Amino acid sequence: MSAEVPAWLGAALAKPHAGHAKLTVARIADERSFGRGGFTLSSPAFKNGEALDPCFTADEEDAVAPPLEWSAPPPGSQEIVILVEDADTNGDKLTCHWSVWGLPGQKGMLLEGETPPRVGKNSKRNSEWLLPEPPQDDEPHQYVFQIFALDLPLTLMPGATSADLIKSIEGHVVAAAVLTGTYKREEGDDETWDEDEDVE
Repeated sequence: MSAEVPAWLGAALAKPHAGHAKLTVARIADERSFGRGGFTLSSPAFKNGEALDPCFTADEEDAVAPPLEWSAPPPGSQEIVILVEDADTNGDKLTCHWSVWGLPGQKGMLLEGETPPRVGKNSKRNSEWLLPEPPQDDEPHQYVFQIFALDLPLTLMPGATSADLIKSIEGHVVAAAVLTGTYKREEGDDETWDEDEDVE
């Protein structure tokens, strides 16, 4: 594990490496808030560290975002925010695949393909789930689903950038958790684009 990755975060990751130090959760959460009150994030579609089904990626037509479930955050939580980043992005900034907010500060879920209350721009500047499509020859990329419980409701409008979202929640995180899904491109898929481009 890289020394740059906080120990409290590294313990929750299947294969910690230097890229995880760039995750938003590593910058704006801490040992006190991480998993506070038993706060957890999970999915009925994959377990932590397991592969994402192609139906959630660019390798399958009509792909959608995976379903997510989270436990009750600490009392006083006002809003839930979800941010998904590729920890194996080349360069200084990680690819943002999804930024979601406007969720009630309580136990909840998002169904497979469900449209959240508010969605911000991903790294391709679209307000939707950015389908994982790592380079064909890469080892499996780790897509880290990060959830934050906030002590205030956000006034951020849909379509805001991930940078705007992070700025809005910094200093207001009362609890955080992560869930990692991995993905490697299917062999024989010749349609490629570099998901590391246009990273904000």
